[in-house]
Amino acid sequence: MVYCGKPSRGCQMCRTRRIKCDETKPTCNQCAKSRRQCPGYKDEFDLVFRNETQATERRARKASRKASVASSHKSDKQSPEEEASPSTTTTTTTGAVTALSPVYSNSIFTSPLERKVAPSLNLPVEQRATCYFVSNFILMPKPGSTRGFLDFLLPLLRQEARTHASHLQNAFNACALGLLNNRGGSDSKVGEKALNAYSMALAGTNAALRDAEGQKADSTLAAVLLLGMFENITAKQIGLSAWGSHVQGAVQLVKVRGRKQLRTKIGLLLFIAVRTQMIIHTLSSSKSPDMSTQWWLEDAVNNREAAQCQRVCIKVGELRGEVNRLMETGSLAPRTAEGVALVLDLIRRCQAVDGEAVAWIEALPDYWRYRTVAWEEDHAPPGGDWGRAEVFPGRVDVYTDFYIGSVWNMIRTSRLIAHSLIVRLAAWACSPVDYRTTPEYAAAARVCVDIIADIVAAAPYHLGYHLKRGGKHMHMHMHNNNMGASNSSGSSTGKTTAQQQNNTMITATTTPTSNLGNFACGEEESAKALSGDFLIWPLVCIMTQDYTTDAQRAWAQGRLKYIGNELGIKYAHVLNGEFGTT
Repeated sequence: MVYCGKPSRGCQMCRTRRIKCDETKPTCNQCAKSRRQCPGYKDEFDLVFRNETQATERRARKASRKASVASSHKSDKQSPEEEASPSTTTTTTTGAVTALSPVYSNSIFTSPLERKVAPSLNLPVEQRATCYFVSNFILMPKPGSTRGFLDFLLPLLRQEARTHASHLQNAFNACALGLLNNRGGSDSKVGEKALNAYSMALAGTNAALRDAEGQKADSTLAAVLLLGMFENITAKQIGLSAWGSHVQGAVQLVKVRGRKQLRTKIGLLLFIAVRTQMIIHTLSSSKSPDMSTQWWLEDAVNNREAAQCQRVCIKVGELRGEVNRLMETGSLAPRTAEGVALVLDLIRRCQAVDGEAVAWIEALPDYWRYRTVAWEEDHAPPGGDWGRAEVFPGRVDVYTDFYIGSVWNMIRTSRLIAHSLIVRLAAWACSPVDYRTTPEYAAAARVCVDIIADIVAAAPYHLGYHLKRGGKHMHMHMHNNNMGASNSSGSSTGKTTAQQQNNTMITATTTPTSNLGNFACGEEESAKALSGDFLIWPLVCIMTQDYTTDAQRAWAQGRLKYIGNELGIKYAHVLNGEFGTT
């Protein structure tokens, strides 16, 4: 690191335009007058020092090339005995190790001769796909915690090598190759490998399902879950039915396996994974769960907060299925006193379940609460295209980990659905009077507007926004109230209106110690495909709400495109087309 003298303290936009910046914070007046979005100012630390590492490496490589030429001339004059000397062999071995470690391949510590003789390493695509999938989808629980996802796969795959349950390995390969293909530029050969693995996994799983013992095996249930995940990753079949059919198959297997499956760690983890997928399918398809809430939650609770949230979500799914059956089968026509009483009872039940959700929020321990770390100013993006904006104006929240953030979004989407049911039932009960004049509609509007803002504020965290903002020297605004606490309506006490900007603010110079979670391998400081996958349904849910603004809806569509294009979950494009306005 070297001292650079006195630098310009103006904003990046003014420096690019080569005009004098008035250095007004948070936004300079020059940008405001020209209707440009001010990117802000550099940190004081970065103003005084700059990173010279890359420049040093360039100088070292330049010197190495010169030395390499001299070394090659010298080696031409060596005798055969000298070329076969132990020192040369040692160098070659070192070169091979260097090739195995790409991090060091351009290091200033690599000698010119090592770089000359080091063989290039070309890993099989299956190995690269495996590493990429594990680093993006397998979330390992932290010590003393059960907050994981697909963490049962690694021990199952090790067992599979002994039991020859190839359908699980093929299902895993299909998902891994499909994800790598989506992120690597759609290589036709990799795509073909993924489809071939999927076909073999499907055939092997069907064969296992025909066997009385095979259908109860852990590997079979895990393979069915992975087949559904393959549909999400590749979106080879259009519509909700492709993924949903695999989820329904997994639910049937859980029923066949019975309560015995909860006696082993892997069996319990598989059960919880199916339950999570079942809840999302129930809420998105308006189909009631096959078994009762009590059946799904009895003896399967290792995480109290998550289990209580899922209890609320299953109840909402049951209510949605019941309301749909009544409305779509004509059971309420013609209007009778009994029908009105039934509708009013359903309204009360929906309100009671929403009350349970509010109670869940209020009882959360501190480490389950989110924090507001930034405030995005209300400036329209260039051309007014909200679909290109990374962050929507307002709060930016972070969570202890991705798992907790996903549970929060699950309770939020359930509350949105519960209030939508209340409004739908109230509209029937008060017909022909305009339902928008009812107190139920007014209450739903207030709550849903806040919940939509909460989901919008959470989305950047799931997509790695906080990981890309300069690490320790990123300036953030943190409100000095209790972030993530709840008011009587169950939404955040951090206000979602303009008056929030008038609250006392404190400026933090360090990033909150929050990442997406403990993934099985790979870098932690990057967005993960799993977090994008779990964000799809909340984004789709707010797109369908009457209380969502046009700008919020366009922004949500843009985030779905990002998940499909950048994180490789192509199902986001399918749902964007089904529920989006464009």
